This record gives sequence, C-alpha cells and structure tokens, in this order.
Amino acid sequence: MTIFLTGATGYIGKRLLIQLLNNGHRVICSVRDKKRFDLSPYKTFKNQISVLENDFNEDSTLENIPKDIDIAFYLIHSMSSNADFSKAEKISAGNFAKAVEKTNCKQVIYLTGIVNEKDLSKHLQSRKDVEDKLKSDAYALTVLRAGIIIGSGSASFEIIRDLVEKLPLMVAPKWLKTLCQPIAIRNVIEFLIGVMGKKSTYNKHFDIAGPDVLSYKQMLKIYADERGLKRTIISVPVLSPRLSSYWLYFITSTSYVLAKNLVDSMKINVVAEKNSLAEELGLQLLTYRESLRLSFDKIEQNDVLSTWYDSFGNYRYSKDVWNFLEVPKMGVFKDRQSVRIKNEKKTLDKIFGIGGKNGWYHANFLWSLRGSIDKLFGGVGLKRGRKNSNNLGAGDSLDFWRVLYASREEKKLLLFAEMKLPGEAWLEFKIINDILIQEATFRPLGLWGRLYWYAVLPFHGYIFKGMIKKLADEK
Repeated sequence: MTIFLTGATGYIGKRLLIQLLNNGHRVICSVRDKKRFDLSPYKTFKNQISVLENDFNEDSTLENIPKDIDIAFYLIHSMSSNADFSKAEKISAGNFAKAVEKTNCKQVIYLTGIVNEKDLSKHLQSRKDVEDKLKSDAYALTVLRAGIIIGSGSASFEIIRDLVEKLPLMVAPKWLKTLCQPIAIRNVIEFLIGVMGKKSTYNKHFDIAGPDVLSYKQMLKIYADERGLKRTIISVPVLSPRLSSYWLYFITSTSYVLAKNLVDSMKINVVAEKNSLAEELGLQLLTYRESLRLSFDKIEQNDVLSTWYDSFGNYRYSKDVWNFLEVPKMGVFKDRQSVRIKNEKKTLDKIFGIGGKNGWYHANFLWSLRGSIDKLFGGVGLKRGRKNSNNLGAGDSLDFWRVLYASREEKKLLLFAEMKLPGEAWLEFKIINDILIQEATFRPLGLWGRLYWYAVLPFHGYIFKGMIKKLADEK
C-alpha cells in the first residue's frame, strides 16, 4: 500500500515509519522542512520512501500531495508552541482533510489523547476538536486515543526519569494523585499498524492503554523501585499551575510551554474506556513495569530511535534554522583554535560523542552553569542531552545546540545555538590534513550582543582552549 505519513520527523512518526517500511509499504513522508529529514537510516528502503515538504497551516504548500494514496496518518500537534496552538491545530486539520479528500485515500488514522472527562484541559479539548475537523465523507476516519506513552525518549518517560533520578525528596503538586493509564510505545505502534485497512475500525474511535491504572505518584514510585532508588514524595496543595509548570520546567528537560500544557492536562484523569480492539488485533499489552524495562534496555543498548524533542518545538529558529547552515564571515566575532592530531579516529569519536552524558571534555561545570542560566531565562538548558552517545545527524538536538551538519566522512560537525542569546552562535569542528580546527562564531544583535561577547570572552578562552586539547588527546 501507499501510505501518506505526516509528522514523520516526530517521536511517533519516526518509529512508525521504520515499521511501515519493514512491512513493505511505500511511504510518502510529509515534513515542514526536507533539509532536516535524514534519509541515511533508510538507505535499504530507498525505493519505498519519498519526502514532501508541506506546512498544513499553509494550504498553498499542499498541492504536491499525490492522488495515489491508500492510507494517511495524521500525527501533527502543536502543544509546544507559544502561539494559540488550538487555533493552529484546527487550521492544520482542516487543510489536511481538504487535501486528502482530493486523493484516493480510503482511511485516515489519527492518534490523539484520551478525552473521557467532562471538563477537558485546553490541550485535550484541542485534540478532540481536531478529531471533529478530520471527519469526512470522502474517507473513513479511525481514531486511536492514548494516554501517557512510555518509551525511551518519550516526553512522559523522560520527565519521570528526570524527576526520579534527580530528586531524592520530591515536594510535588497535588495532581500527583490524578489517575492515568500508561501505554508502551511498542503497543502504540502495534495499534497504528493493526488498524490499517481494517474495516471494522472505520469511522470509530478507540481508547488504547496498558493494563495498569495508576496515579502519577505511583508511576514515580514504580520507576524508583525499578531503578533501585529510595525516593520520598510529598504532595502539597499549595502549588499553583504556574508554580507547578516552573517546577517541571526547571527540574526536567521540557520547555516551559510544554510544561504548562502538561500540568493543565495532568489535573484530569486519563483512564481508558474498555474495548476489544487489542484482542481483535491479537496484541499483548505491556504493563507499566514492562514498558519501563524495555525503555531501560534501549537506553543501555544506545538504541533510542527517536525522542520527543526531535521535533523543533518552540525554539527561535524552528522554521528557518537551515538558513544558518552557512556560517557568516562578516560582522561576527570568532574564537578559532587549531591543533595537529595524531589519532584521527579517536578525535572523530570524541567530536561525534560530545555533549550529553559525555560532557564537553573540559570545564563541564561552566557548561552546566551556562545551561542553568539559560533555563533561568526561559531557554532549553543542557538537560535535553542527546539520544545516541556515538552518532549525530542533521536536526538532532545536542544539549542547547541543534546539529546543522554532521559527516564523519567529511570530518565535520556544525552546531547552531538554541540557547537564549543576544545574537546567533555557531560551533564548528573539522579535520583538514591532520589539523583539528575548532571555531566558535557569534553574530551579535546590537549593543547588547557586543557587550555579551566581551563579557564571556575570558571564559571562552579557558573553555575552548581546554576543549580542543582534550579532543586532540589520544587518551
């Protein structure tokens, strides 16, 4: 079958894509920016995959969608946006429906949230409104409603991980008593694949969830138990939604906007209505503990396929970051270091392993301090880390950087800053004729940008000189 896959660069989309390809389907991936879609992991499927550039908030970009489509997946959401995401989501869904109606598509599959409570959060209400917008007489709509998704790299898993791993004592908001029904990412993908072309699911919605109904507090406790950690959790009624959002933002890797929307939703029970879909599809639903163990296995094997921050989200340059692929030469400040290396492979391994748990090889306390300052001013901080400890690809997040270019063959890595700055910053590593060149470039924005550069210049000298020595070191 020919599948039209939206959200192909997102957490769910990346995992669904590889399964669709393995099952022999032809997949048309729809992305906002083709430059950040890395085709290299799909070399063996080059005859099955194609990529289109579409922005479903701009109907003029949808004319390239081919007519020959059997099934379409709608995996688009805007919850991490600062703008009016509910309005944007309605426009996007409406434009998607109109575009797909012009094709031969027989079924649209939409993954959304469980919406069984009478009073819904803004986020969950928006998801319900999108469901209504996607309904059409031209195709069948199958809606799968999931709650908390647990898997290596999922937003829910990473938030739980951050909280439990970092806080021996948690003084947490009262919404920790809220009930939810988590589901393993593996089961989510199985449901998405299972309902494809299944006529008994046409024009119906199904809640999909694991077998456990748990409070958020129980989920934290079980995580701690699985990791062999002793944790004390105290719920207090005095934390306002805003304070709760800041609490999540500063402790975890989430953005403030996403934390705010999550807190809003966490006040509402997310428990599934029973149905027989899992039995009909022959699926074995994993418990919460089993989901955690699978997540740990993937992390330990360095085999995390996607993360929730693969999507750019609410960053300053989300839509035009690739305009910065060429590092400017005029009107900029530069810190250029170079050194001859003896072991090229060792140095390349260090370059492509930089950041995350591996750190920055020199003055990590200063990198951590900069990350904390960035968080204080509403930035992304260092907590995002990296999803793979050895490899990097264009579009990957790396602490408070975004990877613009990464090629071991060309011996080059180019990073662009997503931290809060009065200007724009690049960090580039390349090896030419056994010479390692490390270059930090800063394009200031007005007087404040220039003052910032001179203020941090002494620290840059210490950090960058030490870092290049460590990169060149054979140890």
